Amino acid sequence: MTVTPHSDEARPGDGLVRAGGIVFIAGAVATLATMAPLFLDIDPFPSYAWAVCMLMGVGFAISAAGVLRSAAAQRRAARASQGA
Repeated sequence: MTVTPHSDEARPGDGLVRAGGIVFIAGAVATLATMAPLFLDIDPFPSYAWAVCMLMGVGFAISAAGVLRSAAAQRRAARASQGA
C-alpha cells in the first residue's frame, strides 16, 4: 500500500522554493527601480542599490536548493517503497 501526500501537505523543499520566489521577486522589483533612473533622466541610485539587484540570483539559488531537496526526498521515498 502506497501513501501519497495530499496536495495541501508541505513536502521537503517547498518552503525553500517559496522563500526563493519571494527573494527573487524582491530582487526583480529592485532591478526595475534601479533601472528606472536611466530611462527617466534623473540621478542614478547609489551603488548599494545595485547590490540589492543581486537578490534575483540569490532567490534563484534558494529555489534551486528547494527543488534539489524535494527531488532527494522523492528518491528516498521511492527506494524505501521498493525495498519494503
